[in-house]
Amino acid sequence: MSKFLSAAASSVVALAIATSASAQTAPAAAPAAPAVTHGPALPGVCIFSDKRAVGQSLVGKAVDARLKTIAQQVNAELTGERTALETEAKALEAKRATLAQDAQEQQGAALQVKANAWQRKAQLRQREVEATEQKALSRVYAELDTPIKQVYQTQKCSILFDRDSVMLANQAMDITDGVVVALDARIKTLTFDRERLDQQVPGAQALQPTNK
Repeated sequence: MSKFLSAAASSVVALAIATSASAQTAPAAAPAAPAVTHGPALPGVCIFSDKRAVGQSLVGKAVDARLKTIAQQVNAELTGERTALETEAKALEAKRATLAQDAQEQQGAALQVKANAWQRKAQLRQREVEATEQKALSRVYAELDTPIKQVYQTQKCSILFDRDSVMLANQAMDITDGVVVALDARIKTLTFDRERLDQQVPGAQALQPTNK
């Protein structure tokens, strides 16, 4: 009876969710690149990294920490239920020799129903965590719009390039640090709970910024 459980178990522990916000995950350390000598900064030409801005901002760090907490809570819930199923399966296996065939089939079928329900719940929780991450990060990225425009005007930029689309550039043209400062002044944290996809209610409470 433990066969189906091992297959089910493998589906969730992947939920030990890599949900630190993907946009904020620092890349693995790469070999040091050779030094590059840049030409002079071009007046009016600016570059900006939204991923770095989110990752370094106070609100981005707060969202990342909250997402990790939610992922841990989900994993604890599912792991506890999986352990209970495994215990029940082992107990059924231990008394197999003393059970009549129809009793074995009946109890085995009931346990299979529970295992299938657990698998569906694990998949639902995975989607909920992903939806929570997407919604929270969307809010943070929306909050970036005003700081970007503020720093763009302050630095007298004439054009702004996405840092990810620029291979090399003089860092004097990078306005990301200034945007982080402006974003931190605008919003410092974000309060939110896990999205509940099985009980979506009209008028559910929105994400609440806290500028403290």
